[in-house]
Amino acid sequence: MGLDLKYQNGQTPLDEDEKEGLKIKSITTQKELDEFEQLNIEKAIEWTIHANLKPEKILTEKFIKGLHKKMYGDVWKWAGEFRKTNKNIGIDWTQIAVEVKNLIDDTKYWLENKTYSPEEIAIRFKHRIVAIHCFPNGNGRHSRVMADIIIESVFGKEVFTWHESNMVKANEVRKSYIQALREADNGNIVPLIEFAKS
Repeated sequence: MGLDLKYQNGQTPLDEDEKEGLKIKSITTQKELDEFEQLNIEKAIEWTIHANLKPEKILTEKFIKGLHKKMYGDVWKWAGEFRKTNKNIGIDWTQIAVEVKNLIDDTKYWLENKTYSPEEIAIRFKHRIVAIHCFPNGNGRHSRVMADIIIESVFGKEVFTWHESNMVKANEVRKSYIQALREADNGNIVPLIEFAKS
């Protein structure tokens, strides 16, 4: 019995090779997959709370990959590895490492020059990294955790609330989130900042 996945609007379908990377062979439905991933993510978030993260450690490719591995490593063999195929969204896979480096450099510049407010820096980082789409799956949740880590560990502020949702279910909250992402794609970051804070 293979893995039968149902994709919501804005989710990235996995190819067959990526599906082969499933570590827990008893998972056959989207619901089971979501539950196992959520347990793994909760463990990762618990780790971030106690890890005493420093800004210079956070803004590195190693940390970005390491966080994804912590979030999904119990479920997927490829967790923490940049994707090696093109998807329906995201940049060409061969450009991921270059674009991640550009994002890290830009973020360091924003920090040093106080280019934007702390909230805007965290959300601009989140928006750019989800647009790059580094991993086969889990990019949305990974990008939101990264934003939370930046706002908390770099700026010492409370994490974002994200409407108290993990955005897995296709409901009004997810619709609002996708709409805010589209606005950010078109250069208006404000709705995404507002969404993150509410």
